[in-house]
Amino acid sequence: MLRIPNYLINVAQNVTITRQISCTSMRALDQKWREDKGLPGNPNAFGPLTNLPDYSFLDGRPTPLGANQKRRLQKQQEIAAKIVTLNGELDFAKKRYARIQAEKNSERENILNNKLKPKGHLLLKKE
Repeated sequence: MLRIPNYLINVAQNVTITRQISCTSMRALDQKWREDKGLPGNPNAFGPLTNLPDYSFLDGRPTPLGANQKRRLQKQQEIAAKIVTLNGELDFAKKRYARIQAEKNSERENILNNKLKPKGHLLLKKE
């Protein structure tokens, strides 16, 4: 049978467990400093480690694109296509607005031209 000395039993009874709780927020990166220097908020979002290939061939062959590079290129192409679409919609809206304003002006001119005109000696006075 295993014998446990008395001093070990007493030590085990006197041990209390405490937990430390911190209420401060952790700030991994100094965002203000990065913003002041003109750097992106996430250092891994852009840069040579992210944009350049992981390796290169000695004979100068192009390296295949990585999975993240392909995803980034595809996302940029989608953004560019959306920009072109929205730009076309803006041009259409501007032309439509100009056409509507021109129609309003022509309608106003038409109303002014169709008003009753003075007759007789009043017409001769104006000339």
